[in-house]
Amino acid sequence: MLRDLHRVLSTYWQQFLYVLPKLALALVLLLVAVFIANRLSKLLGTRLRGRAHDPLLADFLTGISRWVFLLLGLLLAMQVVGLSGVVTGMLGAAGLSAFVVGFAFKDIAENFLAGVILAFNRPFHLNDTVQIRDQTGHVEALNLRTTVIRTFDGKHVFLPNSIVLKEPLINFTRSGDLRQDFLISVDYGSEGRYEQVRDLVLDFLRTQPDVQQQAPRVPYLVLEKSGATTVDVRVYFWSSSEEYRRGALETKSELMQRIKNLLIDKGYSPPSLTQ
Repeated sequence: MLRDLHRVLSTYWQQFLYVLPKLALALVLLLVAVFIANRLSKLLGTRLRGRAHDPLLADFLTGISRWVFLLLGLLLAMQVVGLSGVVTGMLGAAGLSAFVVGFAFKDIAENFLAGVILAFNRPFHLNDTVQIRDQTGHVEALNLRTTVIRTFDGKHVFLPNSIVLKEPLINFTRSGDLRQDFLISVDYGSEGRYEQVRDLVLDFLRTQPDVQQQAPRVPYLVLEKSGATTVDVRVYFWSSSEEYRRGALETKSELMQRIKNLLIDKGYSPPSLTQ
Protein backbone atom coordinates (compact mmCIF):
# COMPACT_ATOMS: atom_id res chain seq x y z
CA MET A 1 0.00 0.00 0.00
CA LEU A 2 2.88 2.32 0.77
CA ARG A 3 4.41 1.55 -2.61
CA ASP A 4 1.12 2.39 -4.33
CA LEU A 5 0.83 5.64 -2.39
CA HIS A 6 4.43 6.52 -3.25
CA ARG A 7 3.78 5.76 -6.92
CA VAL A 8 0.65 7.95 -6.97
CA LEU A 9 2.40 10.82 -5.22
CA SER A 10 5.35 10.52 -7.61
CA THR A 11 3.00 10.65 -10.57
CA TYR A 12 1.29 13.78 -9.21
CA TRP A 13 4.66 15.37 -8.48
CA GLN A 14 5.90 14.71 -12.02
CA GLN A 15 2.70 16.16 -13.45
CA PHE A 16 3.09 19.20 -11.21
CA LEU A 17 6.68 19.70 -12.38
CA TYR A 18 5.45 19.40 -15.96
CA VAL A 19 2.73 22.02 -15.45
CA LEU A 20 4.83 24.30 -13.22
CA PRO A 21 6.34 26.37 -16.08
CA LYS A 22 2.87 26.89 -17.50
CA LEU A 23 1.54 27.93 -14.10
CA ALA A 24 4.41 30.39 -13.70
CA LEU A 25 3.76 31.80 -17.18
CA ALA A 26 0.02 32.04 -16.47
CA LEU A 27 0.71 33.87 -13.19
CA VAL A 28 3.00 36.32 -14.98
CA LEU A 29 0.35 36.86 -17.67
CA LEU A 30 -2.28 37.43 -15.00
CA LEU A 31 -0.11 40.01 -13.24
CA VAL A 32 0.59 41.73 -16.56
CA ALA A 33 -3.15 41.69 -17.31
CA VAL A 34 -3.87 43.39 -13.95
CA PHE A 35 -1.23 46.02 -14.69
CA ILE A 36 -2.51 46.62 -18.22
CA ALA A 37 -6.13 46.71 -17.04
CA ASN A 38 -5.32 49.39 -14.48
CA ARG A 39 -3.30 51.49 -16.95
CA LEU A 40 -5.77 51.18 -19.83
CA SER A 41 -8.78 51.90 -17.63
CA LYS A 42 -7.07 55.03 -16.28
CA LEU A 43 -6.15 56.12 -19.82
CA LEU A 44 -9.70 55.48 -20.99
CA GLY A 45 -11.09 57.37 -18.00
CA THR A 46 -8.86 60.38 -18.75
CA ARG A 47 -9.99 60.48 -22.37
CA LEU A 48 -13.65 60.09 -21.44
CA ARG A 49 -13.46 62.90 -18.87
CA GLY A 50 -11.84 65.15 -21.45
CA ARG A 51 -14.43 64.48 -24.15
CA ALA A 52 -17.65 63.68 -22.32
CA HIS A 53 -17.34 66.46 -19.68
CA ASP A 54 -19.23 64.14 -17.35
CA PRO A 55 -16.99 62.64 -14.63
CA LEU A 56 -19.84 60.50 -13.33
CA LEU A 57 -20.29 58.65 -16.63
CA ALA A 58 -16.52 58.51 -17.20
CA ASP A 59 -15.87 56.88 -13.82
CA PHE A 60 -18.64 54.34 -14.38
CA LEU A 61 -17.34 53.30 -17.83
CA THR A 62 -13.81 53.19 -16.48
CA GLY A 63 -14.86 50.69 -13.82
CA ILE A 64 -16.58 48.49 -16.40
CA SER A 65 -13.58 48.56 -18.75
CA ARG A 66 -11.22 47.51 -15.95
CA TRP A 67 -13.26 44.41 -15.18
CA VAL A 68 -13.47 43.53 -18.89
CA PHE A 69 -9.68 43.71 -19.24
CA LEU A 70 -9.22 41.60 -16.11
CA LEU A 71 -11.63 38.96 -17.43
CA LEU A 72 -9.75 38.78 -20.74
CA GLY A 73 -6.46 38.35 -18.86
CA LEU A 74 -7.94 35.54 -16.75
CA LEU A 75 -9.20 33.70 -19.85
CA LEU A 76 -5.78 34.03 -21.49
CA ALA A 77 -4.04 32.66 -18.37
CA MET A 78 -6.39 29.68 -18.29
CA GLN A 79 -5.65 29.05 -21.97
CA VAL A 80 -1.90 28.98 -21.29
CA VAL A 81 -2.25 26.51 -18.41
CA GLY A 82 -4.10 24.17 -20.72
CA LEU A 83 -7.62 24.77 -19.56
CA SER A 84 -8.75 25.54 -23.08
CA GLY A 85 -11.64 23.13 -22.66
CA VAL A 86 -12.81 25.01 -19.61
CA VAL A 87 -12.53 28.35 -21.45
CA THR A 88 -14.40 26.95 -24.44
CA GLY A 89 -17.06 25.55 -22.14
CA MET A 90 -17.38 28.88 -20.37
CA LEU A 91 -17.78 30.74 -23.64
CA GLY A 92 -20.03 28.10 -25.18
CA ALA A 93 -22.31 27.97 -22.17
CA ALA A 94 -22.47 31.74 -21.82
CA GLY A 95 -26.21 31.76 -22.31
CA LEU A 96 -26.87 29.15 -19.66
CA SER A 97 -24.31 30.70 -17.32
CA ALA A 98 -25.89 34.11 -17.73
CA PHE A 99 -29.27 32.63 -16.85
CA VAL A 100 -27.97 30.76 -13.80
CA VAL A 101 -25.83 33.65 -12.54
CA GLY A 102 -28.59 36.14 -13.24
CA PHE A 103 -31.05 34.05 -11.24
CA ALA A 104 -28.64 33.42 -8.36
CA PHE A 105 -27.45 37.01 -8.19
CA LYS A 106 -30.63 38.75 -9.24
CA ASP A 107 -30.11 41.80 -7.05
CA ILE A 108 -26.49 42.26 -8.16
CA ALA A 109 -27.41 41.97 -11.84
CA GLU A 110 -30.38 44.29 -11.38
CA ASN A 111 -28.25 46.95 -9.68
CA PHE A 112 -25.55 46.64 -12.34
CA LEU A 113 -28.01 47.08 -15.21
CA ALA A 114 -29.67 49.96 -13.35
CA GLY A 115 -26.23 51.57 -13.00
CA VAL A 116 -25.68 51.29 -16.77
CA ILE A 117 -29.03 52.98 -17.43
CA LEU A 118 -28.30 55.73 -14.89
CA ALA A 119 -24.84 56.32 -16.39
CA PHE A 120 -26.26 56.98 -19.85
CA ASN A 121 -29.62 58.47 -18.88
CA ARG A 122 -27.94 60.77 -16.33
CA PRO A 123 -30.77 62.14 -14.17
CA PHE A 124 -28.02 63.73 -12.06
CA HIS A 125 -24.41 64.82 -12.33
CA LEU A 126 -21.57 64.79 -9.87
CA ASN A 127 -22.20 67.11 -6.88
CA ASP A 128 -25.88 67.61 -7.76
CA THR A 129 -28.21 67.88 -4.76
CA VAL A 130 -30.88 65.21 -5.02
CA GLN A 131 -33.57 63.64 -2.86
CA ILE A 132 -34.36 59.92 -3.11
CA ARG A 133 -36.95 58.66 -0.64
CA ASP A 134 -36.02 60.42 2.59
CA GLN A 135 -32.35 60.87 1.71
CA THR A 136 -31.14 64.31 0.57
CA GLY A 137 -27.56 65.21 -0.24
CA HIS A 138 -24.83 65.63 -2.86
CA VAL A 139 -24.10 62.88 -5.40
CA GLU A 140 -20.52 61.74 -4.89
CA ALA A 141 -20.22 58.61 -7.03
CA LEU A 142 -22.04 56.13 -9.26
CA ASN A 143 -20.56 52.67 -8.76
CA LEU A 144 -21.38 49.37 -10.42
CA ARG A 145 -23.91 48.51 -7.68
CA THR A 146 -24.59 51.64 -5.64
CA THR A 147 -25.05 55.39 -5.88
CA VAL A 148 -23.21 57.28 -3.14
CA ILE A 149 -24.91 60.34 -1.63
CA ARG A 150 -23.36 62.51 1.06
CA THR A 151 -25.99 64.13 3.27
CA PHE A 152 -25.69 67.66 4.64
CA ASP A 153 -24.65 66.30 8.03
CA GLY A 154 -21.70 64.41 6.53
CA LYS A 155 -23.14 60.91 6.30
CA HIS A 156 -22.46 58.71 3.27
CA VAL A 157 -25.54 56.86 2.06
CA PHE A 158 -25.06 53.93 -0.35
CA LEU A 159 -28.29 53.45 -2.30
CA PRO A 160 -28.72 50.42 -4.60
CA ASN A 161 -28.87 51.56 -8.21
CA SER A 162 -32.17 49.74 -8.73
CA ILE A 163 -33.80 51.89 -6.03
CA VAL A 164 -32.37 55.08 -7.54
CA LEU A 165 -33.74 54.05 -10.94
CA LYS A 166 -37.21 53.04 -9.72
CA GLU A 167 -37.92 55.63 -7.04
CA PRO A 168 -38.94 59.24 -7.77
CA LEU A 169 -35.80 61.38 -7.82
CA ILE A 170 -35.86 65.12 -7.08
CA ASN A 171 -32.89 67.05 -8.49
CA PHE A 172 -32.66 70.47 -6.83
CA THR A 173 -29.70 71.77 -8.84
CA ARG A 174 -30.16 70.46 -12.39
CA SER A 175 -31.74 73.65 -13.79
CA GLY A 176 -29.66 75.98 -11.62
CA ASP A 177 -32.75 77.85 -10.32
CA LEU A 178 -35.16 77.08 -7.52
CA ARG A 179 -38.41 78.76 -6.43
CA GLN A 180 -39.02 78.98 -2.70
CA ASP A 181 -41.73 80.44 -0.52
CA PHE A 182 -42.63 81.28 3.07
CA LEU A 183 -45.65 82.71 4.90
CA ILE A 184 -45.82 86.07 6.68
CA SER A 185 -48.56 86.78 9.21
CA VAL A 186 -48.74 90.55 9.88
CA ASP A 187 -50.89 92.59 12.26
CA TYR A 188 -51.01 96.00 10.56
CA GLY A 189 -53.48 97.65 12.95
CA SER A 190 -56.75 99.43 12.31
CA GLU A 191 -55.23 102.07 10.00
CA GLY A 192 -53.04 99.81 7.88
CA ARG A 193 -53.72 98.13 4.56
CA TYR A 194 -52.61 94.96 2.83
CA GLU A 195 -51.26 96.97 -0.11
CA GLN A 196 -48.80 98.73 2.18
CA VAL A 197 -47.38 95.43 3.42
CA ARG A 198 -47.24 94.03 -0.11
CA ASP A 199 -45.41 97.05 -1.57
CA LEU A 200 -43.00 97.17 1.35
CA VAL A 201 -42.00 93.50 1.02
CA LEU A 202 -41.79 93.60 -2.78
CA ASP A 203 -39.63 96.73 -2.80
CA PHE A 204 -37.32 95.03 -0.33
CA LEU A 205 -37.08 91.83 -2.40
CA ARG A 206 -36.22 93.82 -5.54
CA THR A 207 -33.09 95.14 -3.83
CA GLN A 208 -31.73 91.74 -2.78
CA PRO A 209 -28.84 90.47 -4.97
CA ASP A 210 -29.59 86.81 -4.20
CA VAL A 211 -33.19 87.11 -5.47
CA GLN A 212 -33.64 86.79 -9.23
CA GLN A 213 -35.37 89.68 -10.97
CA GLN A 214 -35.61 88.57 -14.61
CA ALA A 215 -39.05 87.56 -15.92
CA PRO A 216 -40.60 85.09 -15.45
CA ARG A 217 -38.49 84.48 -12.33
CA VAL A 218 -39.56 87.57 -10.40
CA PRO A 219 -40.63 87.76 -6.76
CA TYR A 220 -44.33 88.03 -6.04
CA LEU A 221 -46.82 87.82 -3.16
CA VAL A 222 -50.10 85.95 -2.81
CA LEU A 223 -52.77 86.92 -0.27
CA GLU A 224 -53.85 83.76 1.54
CA LYS A 225 -55.91 85.14 4.43
CA SER A 226 -57.15 88.61 5.35
CA GLY A 227 -58.76 89.73 8.61
CA ALA A 228 -59.88 93.05 10.01
CA THR A 229 -56.38 94.00 11.14
CA THR A 230 -54.27 91.00 10.12
CA VAL A 231 -53.11 89.50 6.87
CA ASP A 232 -51.38 86.27 5.83
CA VAL A 233 -49.17 86.70 2.78
CA ARG A 234 -47.12 84.02 1.04
CA VAL A 235 -43.89 85.27 -0.48
CA TYR A 236 -42.49 83.58 -3.61
CA PHE A 237 -38.99 84.17 -4.95
CA TRP A 238 -36.37 82.51 -7.17
CA SER A 239 -32.74 81.95 -6.22
CA SER A 240 -29.73 80.06 -7.52
CA SER A 241 -29.58 76.37 -6.63
CA GLU A 242 -26.15 75.48 -8.01
CA GLU A 243 -24.89 75.42 -4.44
CA TYR A 244 -28.09 74.22 -2.81
CA ARG A 245 -27.24 74.78 0.83
CA ARG A 246 -25.90 78.32 0.31
CA GLY A 247 -27.93 79.41 -2.70
CA ALA A 248 -31.27 78.14 -1.45
CA LEU A 249 -31.50 77.23 2.24
CA GLU A 250 -29.37 80.02 3.70
CA THR A 251 -30.80 82.63 1.30
CA LYS A 252 -34.32 81.79 2.41
CA SER A 253 -33.38 81.93 6.08
CA GLU A 254 -31.68 85.30 5.69
CA LEU A 255 -34.60 86.79 3.74
CA MET A 256 -37.10 85.71 6.38
CA GLN A 257 -35.08 87.36 9.13
CA ARG A 258 -34.51 90.57 7.15
CA ILE A 259 -38.19 90.94 6.25
CA LYS A 260 -39.15 90.41 9.88
CA ASN A 261 -36.73 93.15 11.00
CA LEU A 262 -37.96 95.43 8.21
CA LEU A 263 -41.60 95.17 9.26
CA ILE A 264 -40.70 95.79 12.89
CA ASP A 265 -38.68 98.87 11.91
CA LYS A 266 -41.68 100.19 9.97
CA GLY A 267 -43.85 100.05 13.05
CA TYR A 268 -45.67 96.75 12.59
CA SER A 269 -46.11 94.28 15.38
CA PRO A 270 -43.51 91.46 15.31
CA PRO A 271 -44.74 89.28 12.42
CA SER A 272 -44.91 85.51 12.39
CA LEU A 273 -42.98 83.80 9.58
CA THR A 274 -43.41 80.12 8.71
CA GLN A 275 -42.20 77.96 5.87
